[in-house]
Amino acid sequence: MDNNLVQIALQNVNMAAILPSVILSCFGMGLLLINVFLPRGTTRHAVWISLIGLVVTGFFVMTGWGDPQYGFNDAVAMDNYAAFFSITFLFAAGLTILMSDDYLTREGYPVSEYYPMVLFATAGAMWMASGTDMMTIFLGLEVMSICLYVLAGFFRNQVRSNEAGLKYFLLGAFSTGFLLYGMALIYGVTGSTKLTEIGIYINAHGSLLDNPMTLAGIVLLSIGFLFKIAAAPFHMWTPDVYEGAPTPVTAFMSAGPKAAAFAAFLRIMEYCFFSLKPEWTAMLWVLAVLTMIVGNVIAISQTNIKRMLAYSSIAHAGYAMVGMVAANEIGYSGILFYMLAYTFMNVGAFAVLVLAGKKGEDNLTLEGFSGFGYKRPFLGVAMAIFLFALMGLPPTAGFAGKFFIFAGAVKAGYIWLAIIGVLNSAVSLYYYLRVMVYMYFRDPVEDYAWVSLPATVVISIVISIIGVIYLGIIPGDVMELAKLAVF
Repeated sequence: MDNNLVQIALQNVNMAAILPSVILSCFGMGLLLINVFLPRGTTRHAVWISLIGLVVTGFFVMTGWGDPQYGFNDAVAMDNYAAFFSITFLFAAGLTILMSDDYLTREGYPVSEYYPMVLFATAGAMWMASGTDMMTIFLGLEVMSICLYVLAGFFRNQVRSNEAGLKYFLLGAFSTGFLLYGMALIYGVTGSTKLTEIGIYINAHGSLLDNPMTLAGIVLLSIGFLFKIAAAPFHMWTPDVYEGAPTPVTAFMSAGPKAAAFAAFLRIMEYCFFSLKPEWTAMLWVLAVLTMIVGNVIAISQTNIKRMLAYSSIAHAGYAMVGMVAANEIGYSGILFYMLAYTFMNVGAFAVLVLAGKKGEDNLTLEGFSGFGYKRPFLGVAMAIFLFALMGLPPTAGFAGKFFIFAGAVKAGYIWLAIIGVLNSAVSLYYYLRVMVYMYFRDPVEDYAWVSLPATVVISIVISIIGVIYLGIIPGDVMELAKLAVF
């Protein structure tokens, strides 16, 4: 019997299904070993090795497009869906690494262990996107989250960074408890952790829909993921953690891990609970509206730009949830497109903040940005482009992303939800435009002499601008890929 089990296990191993994340993990582990033999404070090698790792991983992800690989008794699927999200994570990680080196040196933390942490977090995100078993998704979530807890509190001697890391750790661990309890209840009801088997079992046993254990499991599971995507009312950690964490880490957290949570949440709800779609879409309808309103309204009163972008991130999670409520091809593919577009426009905005900030970043306020656009024209124009994209104005990626998501909602009959989304976008114009008013219509308070233009950060900003403009002007090609990626 034991031999049969071993044979079955060996037959079900398919390394191609996890090859990209294994390659990335190997680069991360290799980088840790290399760091042992190099002098403390030597970090430039880590940047380039990390970037090479991301490029190689991206190559293997793309070679698998259209050729889905399933492995480990169908616990992992490297399909088009996982591939599209993986490319989004790799872009987020690459842009983050490019903007990090000079920033860490300026802040007094030139520590090369930072870069393997980003790589491991990205690998965890890839497992979340490719997981077709609840245990695989949970494993990916934990790998990603633990790395993010460390990165958020990376500046050990700064109180704000310590606070960010501690808050994220405590609240993240608490939300993980909800998630795992929900998974346990679903397993108890259905007898399986495989997403497709759970869906088939629930669909075949209609009486389960009245079972309080099933409903409790769905609710607890949803709470865990809603925390990770920073949806209201589970958003309370976001502004403090985003403000206190190192700026490149904030950029990464707002893009990669948020997209990973959406990837896993969407796959679970579609695979497991398709027979309960009216119920969970009604729940998400309410939460999407609440998230958009809370994020946009509170962002209006913020004077710290990192904190304002944190509340903005909450609002954008609400926009993406509209695509989940639509629960159709346009809505789902719109989420994939929006996560990629959001990566470029949000990470780009944080890259500008990386250069604009002094040591300690106490000047990243509206007053601190007075006259910034005149004193530093390139960075001012770049920031304006990213803010226009976050507003959702054409011809930027933000407009195309919102258009697809709201179009999905209209097609599904959720016209009022689309109208509320558009109105919230109009509200967001106020606090985004206010940053531009300070940049261009206020007299400079300082000469911004400390602002330099390191090549790596400029490359990060330029790539982000290209992504924002390309996805805004020619969204059709990427949207077609997103449609091929949905289930």
